[in-house]
Amino acid sequence: MTTTAPRLGTALARLLILAAALLGTLLAGAAPASAHAALTESDPKAGAVVATAPKEVNLTFSEQVAMSADSIRVLDPAGRRADTGEIRDLCSGSIVRYGVELRAGLPDGTYTVAWQTVSADSHPISGAFTFSIGAPSTTAVALPDRTAGGGIVGSLYGIARYVSYAGFAVLVGGGAFVLACWPRGASVRPVQQTVVRGWLALTGATLVMLLLRNPYTGSGELSDAFDLAGLKAVLETKTGAALTSRLLLLGAAALFVAVLFGAYARRTDPKEKKDLAFGLGIGGTVVAAGIAGTWALAEHASTGIQPGIAMPVDILHLLAVAAWLGGLTVLLVSLYRAPSVERSAVERFSKVAFGSVAVLAATGIYQSWRQVGSWSALTDTRYGQLLLVKIGLMCVLIGIAWISRRWTQRLADPRPTGTPEAIEPAEAADSADSATEETDQTEKADQRAEADESGEAGRAGGTDSADPERAAQLARQRAAVATARRKRERDADPERAGLRRSVLTEAAVAVVLLAVTTVLTSTEPGRTEEEAGKGTTAAGPAAVPDRPVDIRLPFDTGGVDGKGVVRLSLDPGRTGANGLHLYVDRPNGKPLDVPEIKVALTLESKNVGPLPVAPDRIQTGHWSASGVQIPMPGEWRIQVTVRTSDIDQTTIEKNVKIG
Repeated sequence: MTTTAPRLGTALARLLILAAALLGTLLAGAAPASAHAALTESDPKAGAVVATAPKEVNLTFSEQVAMSADSIRVLDPAGRRADTGEIRDLCSGSIVRYGVELRAGLPDGTYTVAWQTVSADSHPISGAFTFSIGAPSTTAVALPDRTAGGGIVGSLYGIARYVSYAGFAVLVGGGAFVLACWPRGASVRPVQQTVVRGWLALTGATLVMLLLRNPYTGSGELSDAFDLAGLKAVLETKTGAALTSRLLLLGAAALFVAVLFGAYARRTDPKEKKDLAFGLGIGGTVVAAGIAGTWALAEHASTGIQPGIAMPVDILHLLAVAAWLGGLTVLLVSLYRAPSVERSAVERFSKVAFGSVAVLAATGIYQSWRQVGSWSALTDTRYGQLLLVKIGLMCVLIGIAWISRRWTQRLADPRPTGTPEAIEPAEAADSADSATEETDQTEKADQRAEADESGEAGRAGGTDSADPERAAQLARQRAAVATARRKRERDADPERAGLRRSVLTEAAVAVVLLAVTTVLTSTEPGRTEEEAGKGTTAAGPAAVPDRPVDIRLPFDTGGVDGKGVVRLSLDPGRTGANGLHLYVDRPNGKPLDVPEIKVALTLESKNVGPLPVAPDRIQTGHWSASGVQIPMPGEWRIQVTVRTSDIDQTTIEKNVKIG
């Protein structure tokens, strides 16, 4: 018996389940709303102990951020506000710096600086650190557990982003497929439904993002989605303007869809149809580029290096994705729900897809260079790792597309049949699930059904109103007969069945690729992450004289909560007395409270040490010691012993040069 391709209903259900599962996994594994701007410097520094109270606290970021009146808060050891609440713009040239003035007469103790803002590419960022005046002390301030953009609001916002990308691809790619590849598809109902659903998905997701924007960048509370004051504030931001512009452009897109599936589909005169297709092509391209521009103007491309080049490149990238993946979706629907799609239409789409891949390759190389910046960032940062996954999926997708192209070359145009095309697709798909008999058995069933239909035709005409159950039964029989014919025709065309299977596989990989892309757009670029890390991570056994020594030491004691990172700061990092601060973080960046942590310093070249240091616990994840003596310069080995339980502990070490 001839092997047939999977039925559409089951195939689409599997694709949706795969999309939901993969997106959930990626969103759960990603840090919530990963920052695209990063805090690169602060004054006072994190963990610093200053002799007198500073007049203000300054924060320096890697790129432009949007500050509000409550973006920087300084809290004293009792948890009271120690700042005046007036944010000062200290930006100069390429330096992005903001400050807040402190109140006069602040007592000694440990102060907490908490900040939350929105980076120039629309993603919320937040953080907190401590510094001390005079000497460290205990503090009643608890660092926030929730990261900006996290929680249920962050998850819903991420899902809406995914749906918006998918809707854009189907809307734009579907319209392009009809105009450029299969004009007759404008009158095919399944194609119409697919494109309209793409428009509805994009419109609905945009509205959801607009409502969630306020809690996403602020409180994180879902109830604030309907705060009118917050919504008004969102509309005044760059992202709010982009989302509003997208909604307006979707109104124009609705007009495009109405004309495409209305006046264009009904045109019979070739010249009139060609002229209308030209107008729709120009107008549709402008609207599609405008919608793509709402992403480019508000996200990655709008900030960083070369934004003037990056934004048009990003628009081209999005349009190429839509033409390929959106067209692929409509082709898949056409092959299953409208099997009469001509070989010439498939061949034209193959050329469109090839051109889209070429554009994607060119724009993707530029975007990768711009966002990653170095080979090390490609493997050592989350953005680079996700980018490698995306590139791998692209290669798989291209390989499957090559197989589809081979099937297309063997494809013959479908023979005209007497099966009416107006049969409801949903009924046909449902009935197809039960049509699994062998061909000879199906033919006998057809003959019996046709005989029953002809025998009942006269009686049904007079009894339909009196016996609606009988009328419904006859309708189901007619649908089953038509479905059986379609199944036999599909089974008799192995080339078309092979094309269906390969296109379905392409679509499945495209679902995964789109999910990875969605997470990639909300992940801190590798270039930014590396630049931010340069100020806090010691890459080797060298430190600049008279500068604080900042190192990171990953550890694993093997027990429960046994993995994490120790961030050690030795200030001023020279001979004499130094202040030592240790921050113990979980793998997700949150503070980890450990029972004990010890430090030892050894200068092996002079047989000095180990010199033990017993830091005091300041708060969760923060330990400090003052007056740590470094008797002479040289390459010192710093050993840190971390104990996470009564029996689980480990010692980690690193060499640093102290001048």
